[in-house]
Amino acid sequence: MGLEGIGIGGLLVLIADVYAIIKTLGSTQATTGSKVFWIILILLLPLLGVIIWFFAGPKD
Repeated sequence: MGLEGIGIGGLLVLIADVYAIIKTLGSTQATTGSKVFWIILILLLPLLGVIIWFFAGPKD
């Protein structure tokens, strides 16, 4: 995989992270503390955080 593939992979992770953060902020079921927790997790662990969020994050 060349630099192009790495760049595209990074861009996809960034898009997934932004999507997860927007969905978390817009969640009506999650408390403020829960939203803060999920956003910090997504920001600190971009790929792993969004995967965990997908399976265990707030659902609307």
